[in-house]
Amino acid sequence: MKIRVNGESRSVEDGMTVAALLAELDLEPLRCAVERNRQLIPRARHSETVLNEADELEIVSLVGGG
Repeated sequence: MKIRVNGESRSVEDGMTVAALLAELDLEPLRCAVERNRQLIPRARHSETVLNEADELEIVSLVGGG
């Protein structure tokens, strides 16, 4: 199925969760904020939130440093 991640089209498997997508993108869940269709997905719900066709996600990664 097709979704959009940070404005770019991406194909993912049916039934993929937000947690699985973050793992596929090699992103650390504790350092990411995820918004799906303009709704913030709480980190505690990443593993239970299943993606749907045409979902639009914005993923912001926090970077430490100085």
